[in-house]
Amino acid sequence: MPHRLLQTSSSSNPAARVSIISRHLSGGAQSPANSSFSSNISISSTQTRDFSSSPTKMSSQPEHPTLLIPGPIEFDDAVLQSMSHYSESHVGPGFVATFGEALSMLRKLFQTTSPSSQPFVISGSGTLGWDLVAANLVEAGEDVLVLSSGYFSDGFADCLKVYGANVDLLKAPVGSRPQLPEIEKALKSKKYKAVTVTHVDTSTGVLSELQKLSETVQSASPDTLLIVDGVCSVASEEIDFDAWKLDGVITASQKAIGCPAGLSISMFSGKAMDAFKARKSPPSSYFASMKNWTPIMQNYEAKKPSYFATPSPQLIHALHTALSQILTKPLSERFARHREVSDKIKKAVADLGLKQVAANPDDQAHGMTAIYLPETVKATDILPKLAKSGVIFAGGIHKEIAPKYIRFGHMGISVTDPARGDVDKAINALTSGLSDCGYQKA
Repeated sequence: MPHRLLQTSSSSNPAARVSIISRHLSGGAQSPANSSFSSNISISSTQTRDFSSSPTKMSSQPEHPTLLIPGPIEFDDAVLQSMSHYSESHVGPGFVATFGEALSMLRKLFQTTSPSSQPFVISGSGTLGWDLVAANLVEAGEDVLVLSSGYFSDGFADCLKVYGANVDLLKAPVGSRPQLPEIEKALKSKKYKAVTVTHVDTSTGVLSELQKLSETVQSASPDTLLIVDGVCSVASEEIDFDAWKLDGVITASQKAIGCPAGLSISMFSGKAMDAFKARKSPPSSYFASMKNWTPIMQNYEAKKPSYFATPSPQLIHALHTALSQILTKPLSERFARHREVSDKIKKAVADLGLKQVAANPDDQAHGMTAIYLPETVKATDILPKLAKSGVIFAGGIHKEIAPKYIRFGHMGISVTDPARGDVDKAINALTSGLSDCGYQKA
């Protein structure tokens, strides 16, 4: 039967700072949380950075419930220590070097070597990425096809409409995603300026497949831009920007990248930047204008001071540390580890007799799991019991099923550092919490 509707509608020496943090984590001399990290130690900026913590070293963070929602996630000590960097000029040489390195590391994270690809790191949340796309790559009156797999896909559509785009919403049933044949049919029905897809919709835990989607767009409508909302997927799901011919991926700092919230992070292709340059009208935002931000990003990456609006030096230092940690190992190992832990969690969910919102294994994200509750258990009952066990899950937010499910986020340090025991703790808490609610597997 038809399932979907098409609806119109551093300090001056960043390496020295990182080395100090690393020694602190490895059991060396501890620095107080508000340390300025000032040091006369001279370390080559090309020296390998070691962020690995000793498995027996307890976190220096205060005791707190383990945060296992789909973002913000738990943060590594070194990342949080970076946030306590002393105040410095956002156009000073130390900070400029740190920001420039962070932008270059993003190219490795997104897997792009094309010199025409353009990274952006702007103060704001993941939602700012929607505005970047809508204000710069689409002009009022142009058609955009939004592939909807949940609440956040629909939010992207709403943002595009605010800027005057004509939006067609290709909507899947709850727990699924639009399929390639219907996407191809839609692309052949009219000329779309862009297609947007939410790689992992945080409201449902549905994972959209990007490589074959890109092949479909390239075949049916090669001029159309393929834009990916990767807020809940970047650094936990594989994204091969160049090989998959993606034109834009937007994300945020507080998810799998493992940096505190406050940074909108994105990468755009040369094709997307050319589309921006070819606009007939000026960008429809001032703060989110690529015209204003592109030269700033290019200057920072070239280690030249530049200014449009003030960035957060402390957040950029934290991002630099988080990216350095991620890139110490092959990305393939990181993605495989997220899949391995995800499989373990999903097996535990099934063993409890529970179902996922994303029923098809091919549609299930590896950085979060949306879990339907038994009919006899309410989210308002189980979530407090989880919290009492020291674990924080998230409630449901998809308006059609919100009271019926909860969301378990498993990405970043909780996954890559098994010595923390976060995942086992969460599975045990879920098991005992359901039992305390009177649930028994049939």
